[in-house]
Amino acid sequence: MNRIDETRPFIPVGIAVLTVSDTRTLADDKSGDTLVSRITEAGHRLVDRAIVPDDRDRIYNQVQAWTLSQEIDVVITTGGTGFTGRDVTPEALEPLFEKRMDGFSEVFHRLSYDKIGTSTIQSRATGGVANATYVFVLPGSPGACKDAWDGILKWQLDYRHMPCNFVEIMPRLDEHLRRG
Repeated sequence: MNRIDETRPFIPVGIAVLTVSDTRTLADDKSGDTLVSRITEAGHRLVDRAIVPDDRDRIYNQVQAWTLSQEIDVVITTGGTGFTGRDVTPEALEPLFEKRMDGFSEVFHRLSYDKIGTSTIQSRATGGVANATYVFVLPGSPGACKDAWDGILKWQLDYRHMPCNFVEIMPRLDEHLRRG
């Protein structure tokens, strides 16, 4: 189902990775490492990487700053999508979204269901567009990051992917801001 048109050039995009965790550091951030390795192996540019605690304001502020950067086209977060009191990443970031990407969550859960069954409902993975930047909110497990990247993001962030992809519409993501 994923088709690459080799006659089209690969266009690398700038990506930032945010791990949301009260306990992880760069030394033991397996989910962040999983995303970073896949991003660079695919040929994209890792522009920035950070870890912030499960705090709404800190999550919001970090992602908002990245969405305002001209170097960053995509922000991927990992962690804080569950149901415990500390899981606040969707609440922190959905107010930033100008457009929600319901299909991302649906496809993510479909892929996840094939691997972990009904346990997928314990994630509130989401996605959207904020300041002409794609934002994807993933669970904190390396497996979830692999599923999201390998099953969705790898393809949609490749300009050669047909019949359509996220990269080809990037120049138009801010049209609503440019209207008179």
